[in-house]
Amino acid sequence: MNVEKKKNRYQRIYQQLEELFYKTTDPLARMSTITAVLHHKFDYYFWTGFYRLVNDELIVCCYQGSVACLVLPEHSGVCWAAIDEGKTVIVPDVNEFPGHIACDNRSKSEIVVPVKNKTGNIVAVLDVDSKTLGSFDEIDAKYLKQIVELIYS
Repeated sequence: MNVEKKKNRYQRIYQQLEELFYKTTDPLARMSTITAVLHHKFDYYFWTGFYRLVNDELIVCCYQGSVACLVLPEHSGVCWAAIDEGKTVIVPDVNEFPGHIACDNRSKSEIVVPVKNKTGNIVAVLDVDSKTLGSFDEIDAKYLKQIVELIYS
């Protein structure tokens, strides 16, 4: 997908989600809706979902794709890296990421975006995998960050 097409698609998705979110402020409903919309709007999204921090465990929630790891081992893998570093992590090749957790061996690249609540604490991550190497870039990072900010807006 070319750069302009990708930007335009993310902008339309953002607007669509903004309109839908007037109906509820429930974070799980918003996470579920984000997952469904993103997963079906991008053909390179293989697995799309959220992991929530619950009692210091990273537990799967609201996802589409193959069966996920239910709980991710603490402080390992891309999701925990995004939490520990407090920023979006883009992994062009998951096989080169130290401590990568393979819930599905078909995943080849990944992006993980931290989700912050109204007080600025990370409470979850958006995790997106692709079956193709190098699927994610700074455009995905920019717009996915904006989208997850809608959860607690």
